[in-house]
Amino acid sequence: MDLGISGRRAIVAASSRGLGYACAESLAREGVDIVLNGRDRARLDAAAAALRNAHGSTVATVCGDIGDADTVAMLLAACPEPDIVVTNNGGPAPGRFADWDRDAWIAALDANMLAPLALIRAVLGGMAERRFGRIVNITSAMVKTPLSPMALSTGARTGLTSVAKALSRDVAHANVTINNLLPERIDTDRQRQMAELHASLAGITVDEAYAHMATTIAAGRLGRPGEFGDACAFLCSAQAGFISGQNLQVDGGSYEGLI
Repeated sequence: MDLGISGRRAIVAASSRGLGYACAESLAREGVDIVLNGRDRARLDAAAAALRNAHGSTVATVCGDIGDADTVAMLLAACPEPDIVVTNNGGPAPGRFADWDRDAWIAALDANMLAPLALIRAVLGGMAERRFGRIVNITSAMVKTPLSPMALSTGARTGLTSVAKALSRDVAHANVTINNLLPERIDTDRQRQMAELHASLAGITVDEAYAHMATTIAAGRLGRPGEFGDACAFLCSAQAGFISGQNLQVDGGSYEGLI
């Protein structure tokens, strides 16, 4: 299927690796010009080179933390009129509610709610004026199935979800959509870290930890980054203009709820 977005321009936050990179790669394959973002210059340059070599893409890079106003300014300087924005940021580490002080909560809100909203605020008006915009927030399956060790993440991201839903109704008439992708057990570096942690705590091998992780997914396996990226690309497509304000779970059918 031709997604009808060749020649469009995209900003993809926190995209030098992991889920952000997967989204950038799927968009690049569709002919979208990409602005990659990350905090590690060497990794960012390597990611950009990989996209150019694989897809012949036009790829710019902006090194910096998406939570910094200067980084947002540089992203907009690199792509003043984005058609597509994918918000993303690393999540807080798991922990215990009793151990989190006010500073921990503020840091989570800054990174996973306020930073994405600042980027959305910067681009939303222009998208509406140009009568095309696709915003996709990478959140978490924990938004709909919260667990207390992930409360910092789910609290902030649920706030983002609520604001995004409200905004989606304001701009739908202008062919601007705002949707959220909720990943669960996608096979990225973060899942390897989780497997290594589980292995060390349980006294098992990393392979055994991966096998255990797979049993928690209805599909019986971890998701592939490309599957996640392609879901993002579809939400950014011309064909997805009637889909907005939604939470798409990319979880191998694991969510047990109805809505």
